[in-house]
Amino acid sequence: MTTRRAFLTGAVSLLAIPLAAKAQQVGKVPRIGVVAPGGLHDPDIEAFRRGLRELGYVEGQNLLVEYRAADGKRERFEDLFGEVLRLKVDVIITGSLSAALAAKKATSTTPVVVAASGDPVGAGVIASLARPGANITGLSLVSGETLGEKWVELLKEIVPKLSRVTVLRGASGPGSDVELTAVRNAGRALGVQVHSLDWHSPSELEGLFAVMIAEHADALIVTDDPLDFTHRAKIIDLAKRHHLPAMYGFKEFAESGGLMAYDASLTDLWRRAATYVDRILRGAKPADLPVEQPTKFELVVNLKTAKALGLTIPPAVLARADEIIQ
Repeated sequence: MTTRRAFLTGAVSLLAIPLAAKAQQVGKVPRIGVVAPGGLHDPDIEAFRRGLRELGYVEGQNLLVEYRAADGKRERFEDLFGEVLRLKVDVIITGSLSAALAAKKATSTTPVVVAASGDPVGAGVIASLARPGANITGLSLVSGETLGEKWVELLKEIVPKLSRVTVLRGASGPGSDVELTAVRNAGRALGVQVHSLDWHSPSELEGLFAVMIAEHADALIVTDDPLDFTHRAKIIDLAKRHHLPAMYGFKEFAESGGLMAYDASLTDLWRRAATYVDRILRGAKPADLPVEQPTKFELVVNLKTAKALGLTIPPAVLARADEIIQ
């Protein structure tokens, strides 16, 4: 069972405080709040904790961490941000565009690091990538590369007769409209009809997959929404059960049994977010810390799932894969 809260306390010897925390007031242990869009045991949270350890932070000794999890439900953000703010944390770390919008509404003073958001400029979260201008900074999933086009192109390569694809979108917040538009544009260029289905609760998924089959969908694209990520095991199982080739965003989907994934590395973004927290604890202002964009994208192919679906992955696709799961 996911633990929603972990209160980590402990006395600290000044000798145990590494260089990373020297900017802190003598005798004061910094406290950060983690508001996870998904669950606390998701790989991205562990990646963030690993990033902190690499910088010399030890939870319960020279750093206190307050954990909260939204479990893919954006309506919980307001309460969760309120909880950590009442604890007088020095920095808040979170992820996703909907979380960034909720953080902006919750505070204009406490520093906030967003590990992996959609378009923060377009959504009005920050003034610009180079100079965020307020109390929010971090890393964005948005880059010069349009993922939606790549998703359709890759599916077309492994399913040459692809004529109809369904985009499944967890409706936990903004951020997926840009990619849906890109998918539709790519579909028109390749002669593929694109339909989309939004969902709010896992109880809807069985029915939505039945709709896909009734509409003769040839393949499935699953967006990067936190709701999709939180319930990825159920989505992957239903795709397999209905023999639907599926393209996912983050590699965790393919590692969990999904057919293919192509996107920036979510765990890498969260690990790098630890450096933002460190710089802020040292005295840097979020307004002056540029928002990073991903430069590396990963294609992961699960050959075991391809075999179960009766698909042969073309050599050209395998040659471009960063990881092949046998």
